[in-house]
Amino acid sequence: MRSLKDPGSNMTEVASYGTWRSPITSDAIVAESIGLGGVAFHNGNLYWIESRPTEGGRSILVERTPDGDERDINPAPYNIRTRVHEYGGDASLLENGTLYFINFADQQVYRQLLSNETPTQLTNAPELRFANGSMDTQRGRIIYVIEDHTEDGEAQNYLGAVSLIDGSITKLTEGHDFYSSPTLNPSGDRLAWLTWDHPDMPWDETTLWQATINEEGNLGSPKLVTGGDSQSVQQPRYSPNGRLFYVSDANGWWNIYGPNGCVCEKTAEFGGAHWSFGLCNYQFVDEYTIVCVYSEHNLSRLATLNLTNSKLTLIEQLDTDIGGIHLNEGHLCYIGASPMQASAAKVRDLVTGHTATVKQSASLNIDQGYLSCPKAIRFPTTDGDEAHAFFYPPTNKDFQASAEELPPLLVFMHGGPTSATHSAFSLRTQYWTSRGFAILDINYRGSTGYGRAYRDKLLMSWGIADVADTVNGVKFLVDKKFVDSEKTAIRGGSAGGFTVLAALTFEDTFKAGASLYGIGDLETLVRDTHKFESRYLDSLIGPYPKEVERYKARSPINHPEKLTGAVIFFQGLEDKVVPPNQAEAMVDALDAKCLPCAYVPFEGEQHGFRRAENIKRSLELELYFYGCVFGFSPADEIEPILIKNLDP
Repeated sequence: MRSLKDPGSNMTEVASYGTWRSPITSDAIVAESIGLGGVAFHNGNLYWIESRPTEGGRSILVERTPDGDERDINPAPYNIRTRVHEYGGDASLLENGTLYFINFADQQVYRQLLSNETPTQLTNAPELRFANGSMDTQRGRIIYVIEDHTEDGEAQNYLGAVSLIDGSITKLTEGHDFYSSPTLNPSGDRLAWLTWDHPDMPWDETTLWQATINEEGNLGSPKLVTGGDSQSVQQPRYSPNGRLFYVSDANGWWNIYGPNGCVCEKTAEFGGAHWSFGLCNYQFVDEYTIVCVYSEHNLSRLATLNLTNSKLTLIEQLDTDIGGIHLNEGHLCYIGASPMQASAAKVRDLVTGHTATVKQSASLNIDQGYLSCPKAIRFPTTDGDEAHAFFYPPTNKDFQASAEELPPLLVFMHGGPTSATHSAFSLRTQYWTSRGFAILDINYRGSTGYGRAYRDKLLMSWGIADVADTVNGVKFLVDKKFVDSEKTAIRGGSAGGFTVLAALTFEDTFKAGASLYGIGDLETLVRDTHKFESRYLDSLIGPYPKEVERYKARSPINHPEKLTGAVIFFQGLEDKVVPPNQAEAMVDALDAKCLPCAYVPFEGEQHGFRRAENIKRSLELELYFYGCVFGFSPADEIEPILIKNLDP
């Protein structure tokens, strides 16, 4: 792990907020940070998926031996990533010394012996995309969720089997709009899976099915196990003796269920929003014991669950954000993080309790004097409700501001909107706090992690409840004199970008904002987006076009006369989720009103930025923009950008 020397002297320097020098640079964030996921054991070695910004966001499989030797498995330019539902996830699996993966460039299935550096293409169906594979060893095939783009218009989804002999594809079941989680029982003669249909999203209503598999490998008549009736079901999993378990929010919280009902009723979440494939919150130790992860107020807990008496026993550890667990012969591997430690691939011996960190997402060793520790807060909002957030005060051991100065506030809006923010360490968050910004990271009503009732408070209220929570969060901090009311900014990407633009349009709380691939025109979004989200707004706004007037009323693009504050836009030019015309139309509206604005398009980027140079540039320009608007000069050397309508 590389250490950074203190950038300043031993004396604390008095300097205005926003001007503080920090060791957490944009270069360090992209050069020293990677994404981690898909951690698993196989044949005695540990494997994980590593996403590298310095390689254009390429995702690869990395192997670590018991001796600590590491090597990349799939060579450049192969990139493990699927585009099913656009958000993808679960694009690889390991079986019998072989890696099977989806290559991003052509979305086809490839296989590669772990002892060989040359992948070979298994499927040749350019119109199809594959994800969420389940190995059917008995029949020499992989059962995938398949997304078929053969015909114009909306893609068709189904479950299909890919032969390991010749790559041929057999359709197993179809008829629903979406499929997920094909899961085989231990004897290989039954398959379970999830479905849902428009206009529902997977956190609204799903159904769990099960069918026998005949000698020819075809499915018998599917039988409904559970679901429907506004119940969100996820993570089907068979026990060692073939009993089917799953996660359901039938009682208002995502809890674990088995053949006899809920196995541990608790006001906590054993699941999450199914944006991408591969959710894994529990694994079987044996027929009567589960190791699981659940969250309370978006703080993760690791535990064992005794299925005979429903006793939940906490496993002591420091991580507050845990995901992607995998169990192998008494060893649990997972991705874990805490407020002061970046996410890392970890292995825990369930017998001895020893936990080892095997790979960190950030290789910087930063003095904790530069790190801000978040505090979970609740604050009052509209309709007599409370909203949740994490507050980060500005922190830098080398600097302090004058006693009469209050810090600028930057409000973070997470995407989704059915998603959540967590307290896990983030270099990008610390980038801001170490320069003198206070951060309010909001879990507005509609966020996950607080039960179904809280999640449903955004139904028909997107652009209303989330904006109100944001405004009331700022008011809460201003009233406590934690931040400067005249230096408030808001940032967010995708759906978070919509809340940014809505807050700047319909409220006067914020002086500046940053929209990263954000939504300005709800009508354009509903008419021009991918299948997975094409009916999402039915529940958040109302059915379209029946409620067209509501769409118009809540779209910031239709109310340029109400816009306040300065805005900078960052946009990937290949974004299929939120096309570039959204940002471009908003820039035109701001410019027409002579409000300060800037537009930064990125070639080759889709929904979210993966390339190191673009991540770096967007961070720096956002800081530069706030400096210009709020009247401070960042310590960083930043190549400027044109800001329209900003007085010199």
